[in-house]
Amino acid sequence: MSSTAAIGVSALFLVDLLDMFFLSLLGEQELAAAVGYAGTISFFTTSIGIGLSIALGALVARAIGAREIEKAKRQLINAAIITFVVALLTSVLVTLFIPELLALVGANGHTAELAASYLYILVPSLPVICLAMAFGGALRAVGDAKLSMWSTLAGGAVNAALDPLFIFVFGLGIEGAAAASVLARLTALVIAARGVFGKHQLWGGFQWQALRQDLPVIFAIAGPAMLTNVATPIGNAFVTRAVADFGDSYVAGWAVIGRLIPVTFGMIFALSGAIGPIVGQNFGACAYERLRESLTRALQFCTCYVVVMSLLLLLLKDWIVTLFAMAGQAAELIHFFCEFMAVFFLFNGALFIANATFNNLGKAKYSTVFNIGKATIGTIPFVWLGGQLGGVYGVLIGQALGSVLFGILGAMTAYRLVARVSAAGRVPPGSLLDEAGLVPVACAPLSSSRVSMALLAEEAEVADERRPDSQ
Repeated sequence: MSSTAAIGVSALFLVDLLDMFFLSLLGEQELAAAVGYAGTISFFTTSIGIGLSIALGALVARAIGAREIEKAKRQLINAAIITFVVALLTSVLVTLFIPELLALVGANGHTAELAASYLYILVPSLPVICLAMAFGGALRAVGDAKLSMWSTLAGGAVNAALDPLFIFVFGLGIEGAAAASVLARLTALVIAARGVFGKHQLWGGFQWQALRQDLPVIFAIAGPAMLTNVATPIGNAFVTRAVADFGDSYVAGWAVIGRLIPVTFGMIFALSGAIGPIVGQNFGACAYERLRESLTRALQFCTCYVVVMSLLLLLLKDWIVTLFAMAGQAAELIHFFCEFMAVFFLFNGALFIANATFNNLGKAKYSTVFNIGKATIGTIPFVWLGGQLGGVYGVLIGQALGSVLFGILGAMTAYRLVARVSAAGRVPPGSLLDEAGLVPVACAPLSSSRVSMALLAEEAEVADERRPDSQ
């Protein structure tokens, strides 16, 4: 689940890195800084979509685990509608205030103008990428991580092909990079939607009454999940603003780091998305013994992967600086990150895994508390004090120390929640109650970690034929 998702996720983030590379060839360091500022705002908008996709994936995974196929179809279409509406409203609101938002994160002058021209093209496509992420989450929820990967890979391929064409051949510069990203988002949406509604036949029709019925259930997960994911870019915006106080050269270096992190640690971002459906299906099937094991294996994998990639960054630091034509302060900041800071990402990964566990065990509010806490208590005082004591390098150290604190607390809380769920679930299947919000009403044991939609449909037909009232 993680490897297939990581390839797709890393492909999209790699294209963002290619954007930075192609724009650096134009010889204008302000472009790199502009992409850094624009990326902060773009990260904020797409984080809302990530929160909505978490709700869709969690609901579908839980229904699949409980063998409730019609419920999965109904909640998928209703969650997709909510995703589109919320994303559309967000894109309109953000587009209206792009100059003000850029000023808020420290952009000014020509750099701010370049960043705004990029965002005016990219932000209106927010509903497209949000739906693409939501349908990708649905594909992972039914065990088809490979098709979810191909949708993002195709989007990345389109972006990589169109970037040099729009930037250099058509001479569109940073606007060309944004246009290529929009077309890539459309490509990912088309492929993911065909997989959900074509291959897996998860179209169940739309009814207003069903939408009204599912609204509280959807927002019970989507609301906290959106707040959870928005908290991260808000914290990053504070860090960007802190770095901006030391000059655009450092911002250019920080922009490269910001693009480097998701490419290098794409597997960890994917791991948090992969562990959710696994936890959700086992929770729906009352396979409680698998919950703790899934959490432990995910944390072990996260630690090993981050250590290996941090060593790789250490070895490649000079090559990275040369590749993106960074010099002076920008190069020094990249060196510092690769040498000392990259390994601390394992604590971010621990919090990602904990949040996925919370969301799929009916405790999405826990994710909200931890992410908002990390973005505020775990970021602002640490970054401010670090900047005062250690300059721009102290900013990065402060951010890392905050992630250590909340990563450890998040993992500990996740283990406690799994223990509570397991204790509450040790009653005969079919007699479970949901009074505490921990145990699903009906359980069906899983015979495989991946659920076949065709098999589930066949089981449902057999069950209907055996019912007394069907004769």
